[in-house]
Amino acid sequence: MKKRIPVGRAHDTLAWCLLWALLVLMAAPAMADQRPRLLVMGDSLSAAYGIERDAGWVSLLAERLEGKAEVINASISGETSGGGAARLPELLRQHAPEIVLLELGGNDGLRGLPPGQLRANLAGMIEESQAAGAQVLLLGIDIPPNYGPAYRDAFTGVYDDLAERYEVALVPFLLKGVALDESLMQDDGIHPTAAAQPALLDNVWPALAPLLEQQGVALAARGN
Repeated sequence: MKKRIPVGRAHDTLAWCLLWALLVLMAAPAMADQRPRLLVMGDSLSAAYGIERDAGWVSLLAERLEGKAEVINASISGETSGGGAARLPELLRQHAPEIVLLELGGNDGLRGLPPGQLRANLAGMIEESQAAGAQVLLLGIDIPPNYGPAYRDAFTGVYDDLAERYEVALVPFLLKGVALDESLMQDDGIHPTAAAQPALLDNVWPALAPLLEQQGVALAARGN
C-alpha cells in the first residue's frame, strides 16, 4: 500500500521547491552582474562617427572580451571634455564601472580651447572616477600641425602630465598608425574608417589588458 504524504507536509515541500526556484532565478542575473563594467567616455572617435556603430573599436572591444566584461559606450560625437565632465557623475552613479576609459579632448583642440581647461576637466573626471572606485585609462589625442607647435605641445602634454600625476594608464595617441594613412581616414581627414577600427583597438589593448586582468578577467594570449 502506497504511503500517503500528509497534505500539510506536501504543501511545505511545494513551498520550499518554489522558493528554491525563485532564488535560483534571482541569483542568475546577480551572477551575471559580477562581470567588470567598462565605461567609455569619448567623442566621435569612440562613437563610430560615419560608420556602422557595430564596426567601431568599442564594439570590437566588446566582441574581443566575449562577455567576460560589460562594455558601456557613453561616447557622443562632438563631445568636449567639458561636456564629458558634466555627464560623468550620473554615469558613475548609474553604472558603477570598475574601469573608465577617457577619450576626450579632440574637439577641445579643434576649437582651440585652452589646454588648461582640458587639463582641469580631465583631472576632475579622473578624480571622480577614482573616488568611485574605478581604474582609469586615459586615451591621448593629437591635433593637426597647423595649430602651431606651442599649442600642440601644450595640448598633447596634458595627457602625459595627468597620467603621471594620477598614476593612471595611458595610450599616448589613439590614432597611432592611422591618422597619417589616408586610406584609413574618412574624407574629412579627421575620422577613421571602418577598416581602421581594429588598429584603434590594438592601440588601446596593451594598456587596457592589465587593468582587465586586475579585475579578474582571464584573457587569452594574443600575438599582437
